[in-house]
Amino acid sequence: MTDIVSPGQGVVVSKAPERRDIGLKRRYAAERRFRIYGIAAISFGLIFLAVLLTSVVSKGYTAFLQTAITLPIEFSEKTIDPNNKRATDPSVLIAANYSVLIRDAMVKTLNLNASSRPEVRDATAMISKGAPIQLRDMVVADPSLIGRTVNITLLADANVDSANKGQIDLKVDEKNRKVNDRQVGWMNQLAETGALHKKFNTGLFVNGNSSRPEAAGLGVALVGSLYLMLIVLVLSLPIGVAASIYLEEFAPKNKLTDLIEVNINNLAAVPSIVYGLLGLAVFINFAGLPRSASLVGGLVLTLMTLPTIIIATRAALRAVPPSIRSAALGLGASKMQMVFHHVLPLAMPGILTGTIIGLAHALGETAPLLLIGMVAFVANAPATPMEPSTALPVQVYMWANEAERAFVERTSGAIIVLLLFLILMNLGAILLRRRFERRW
Repeated sequence: MTDIVSPGQGVVVSKAPERRDIGLKRRYAAERRFRIYGIAAISFGLIFLAVLLTSVVSKGYTAFLQTAITLPIEFSEKTIDPNNKRATDPSVLIAANYSVLIRDAMVKTLNLNASSRPEVRDATAMISKGAPIQLRDMVVADPSLIGRTVNITLLADANVDSANKGQIDLKVDEKNRKVNDRQVGWMNQLAETGALHKKFNTGLFVNGNSSRPEAAGLGVALVGSLYLMLIVLVLSLPIGVAASIYLEEFAPKNKLTDLIEVNINNLAAVPSIVYGLLGLAVFINFAGLPRSASLVGGLVLTLMTLPTIIIATRAALRAVPPSIRSAALGLGASKMQMVFHHVLPLAMPGILTGTIIGLAHALGETAPLLLIGMVAFVANAPATPMEPSTALPVQVYMWANEAERAFVERTSGAIIVLLLFLILMNLGAILLRRRFERRW
């Protein structure tokens, strides 16, 4: 402490309180700056997240709606089976030209001149190219339709769908858009009568991949992702928990176990594409497993998820108080009984949480699946994990590379579906932890 004498007064004045006040002000100012920096960092993160989600949702929510056109289709026997051979040769129903039925229905609905080929061509182009297949399947399943006129709802072409959703600027010159003025007029005419309308796009969740945007769906990707998650869960959970129990409760503490622990922690930080290279080399090239199969993808994601589950399980086991172990052993329980009857049930909430987070991480992985061939074009859902398949993140990647405008909408819609699954899985992890967690 330094004291000074005020000149002319002989009063002793201490500088210590003044210095202490300055120090306090500096610390308080530093604390306020730190809080401001923290709030600013969180705010920037939330802003960027909001911009990302807004961009995805604004582009993708329309994918859950699909433009359809209802037409009175006349299943003319003259067109489908002119020689009445379907009783002896059912293949004639498959080989029939169902595009003619759609053409005639459009001509009749729009009151067109059937001899004007440009008008008929533009009108028919408003219907999806997959519509004839829909009519064929209906006739094959129910031949009694032949000779009748039935109102059938058909998917509109992708360009018509985009125009109806406002994704195509109809004010620009006709030469610079894929929907001409004549088709726009017909769209308005059909909309006034209720023939052109929007409906919930069930095909997005049922259909497989397709080169036609209006018919493309996530059906195959959803089934493939389900197979992947089941394989990862069945393999990674018991293996990861068993390894964690051994390392935490039974393994001696020596250089070997220290080396294993270090490698497990390192494996958790290895880029996912390395696991894809490993799967390609071991499971496909060496073991000869089928390329693009869900089984291979599940094995690769299992290897990637194991370190996460092991680390989470060991943390959950460590969180159980030593008194539980001592009490069990003191009452005569064996070490095995102590672990499986007392410690493991108490650690289960943390284990389940780590497992769900690991599965959510695996669900969003793309790079390792690309290397093992799950980027293949698959139109039909796989019946078993050994058949070719794809997954949700890979489907997003494939649609993002398509040139058609309508695939932008499909890509964002698939991202929304993937985000919903991830949110549900993380929400489940939080609820499980809150439901079963115990405070010590």
